[in-house]
Amino acid sequence: MKKSKSLLLLLTLVLAVGTLLAACGSNDKNNGASNSGENAANSGEEKLAADQTLRINLSAEPPTFDPAQAQDSQANTVLKLMYEGLVRIDADGKEAPGVAESWDVDGTKYTFHLRKDAKWSNGDPVTANDFVFAWERVLSPNTQPAAPYAYQLYYIKNGQEYNEGKITDFSQVGVKATDENTLEVELTAPTPYFLGLTAFYTFYPVHSSVADDAAWATDPAKMIVNGPFTLTTWTKGQTIEVSKSDNYWDKDSIKLTKVNMSLVESGATELTSYRNDELDRAGHPNGEIPTDQIPIVQKELADEYKVKGIASTYYYQFNANAKPFDNVKIRKAFSMAVDRQTLVDKVTMGGQIPAYGYVPPGILGASGEEFRKEHDDKSYFQENVEEAKKLLEEGMQEEGYTKLPDITLIYNTGEGHKKIATAISDMWKTNLGVDVKIENQEWGVFLKNRQNLDYQIARGAWSADYNDPMTFMDMWMTNGGNNDLGYANAEYDKLINEAKASSDATQRDTNFAKAEEMFVKDDMALMPIYYYTSVSLEKTYLKGVNVDFSGAVDYTHAYILEH
Repeated sequence: MKKSKSLLLLLTLVLAVGTLLAACGSNDKNNGASNSGENAANSGEEKLAADQTLRINLSAEPPTFDPAQAQDSQANTVLKLMYEGLVRIDADGKEAPGVAESWDVDGTKYTFHLRKDAKWSNGDPVTANDFVFAWERVLSPNTQPAAPYAYQLYYIKNGQEYNEGKITDFSQVGVKATDENTLEVELTAPTPYFLGLTAFYTFYPVHSSVADDAAWATDPAKMIVNGPFTLTTWTKGQTIEVSKSDNYWDKDSIKLTKVNMSLVESGATELTSYRNDELDRAGHPNGEIPTDQIPIVQKELADEYKVKGIASTYYYQFNANAKPFDNVKIRKAFSMAVDRQTLVDKVTMGGQIPAYGYVPPGILGASGEEFRKEHDDKSYFQENVEEAKKLLEEGMQEEGYTKLPDITLIYNTGEGHKKIATAISDMWKTNLGVDVKIENQEWGVFLKNRQNLDYQIARGAWSADYNDPMTFMDMWMTNGGNNDLGYANAEYDKLINEAKASSDATQRDTNFAKAEEMFVKDDMALMPIYYYTSVSLEKTYLKGVNVDFSGAVDYTHAYILEH
């Protein structure tokens, strides 16, 4: 993930587009963007409503608000309201001061100068030691369960070695507090997007007094946070509420007083609530507009309807350790038997783009063009029912099957996911003669089953954490924290590690292309389905909602006008 001379153009473009997502996770994504709420609300042309309570819906309940354990888009949205990292990403997609009011960069050395007025919600000062403590938790091999995003801190000198137990003294890791307000970070190699990464939730500080309490990240009474809002209510299965913090250093820029989040899995119910003016915003990334309603709301609510392409990919993943998908020909057969264009035209209906690769449009390559334009994913494979039947027959012969074992596809609760699963299972039945059972699972159970490789086929999605192909490619390295495919390929690992160590943008790009081709074309480790668009509805009186290039949403500076 490193670059130099030829890297300067790419770095400039990366920073211009925006370096971070957050929530990369595996649920759904979103749209539109607007200006900072403070500037717009104070322009003299708009009048704020007396009640600054934002009402949204989360279609899946976050399992935890521990920054070290979070890994989904729902948690990401709420964590952004409650925490702040060294930097934050502004409405233009650029790094802006967060807890760090300034920083110096000298090659691989970053020195962050923390603001002295940054406070925790209990009034304690936020110090450099809070970041050291939090990052050690992420990297510690003793953290249970293991932090899924620990690999994001491998850019730090000896971060990987400490996480893997090769060194046991954290003082050898390249992060230290030289005083209460100065944090020094030493990287293994130059990483142009590292600054933006520090806005990602895995890099958030954690208050040391609560970290040993197993319930601290799920109990509002025990949570101590440092962001614009504090967690005031969490009624499981019903609602989450955050309220404006009086201790946030930049509280005067925050207009909202509360954010009420209902926890409703039904897209139809969410849309009804929006139409009844019970929600101010609906749809991606936190909610869902039923696919059959998209053409209707596009016409009826044209002023409130928003759609845009985002750097996110929807796919089905094969468990490479579970039969019959330990056979690559069977994996390829299942992937080639799906008609993606029909799926996006007739089922999802949100303008999605059929996917034949993993890295989505919007992610930049070495030339400054999109990586996807530089490397045509249609060269990896195409739908071909006759070839799929042939591959299935060959794969079954190799495994000694006269009939395939029973197969189950799992997906997390969501009307759109159900419709996609139903349509694809019908295609497998029609084109391959294979019966596949589809099974809906609650979000927390679904995540755990994927992590434990307790599935055969599972629904998946990924959003960019920063604007570089690495954010999609390094997660599938052998034993990676987010590698829930059971995928292991030494040559793939070699290509990604070389890209991490290289400062040559062209060489990195070449490595990424080879690795993606290996991952999809050769190994068919997962089945790409489509590249996301974000579809949402937003009341005209709601302003300041920021959605980045990846589809992640930030409500921090949102505000509500009189209406």
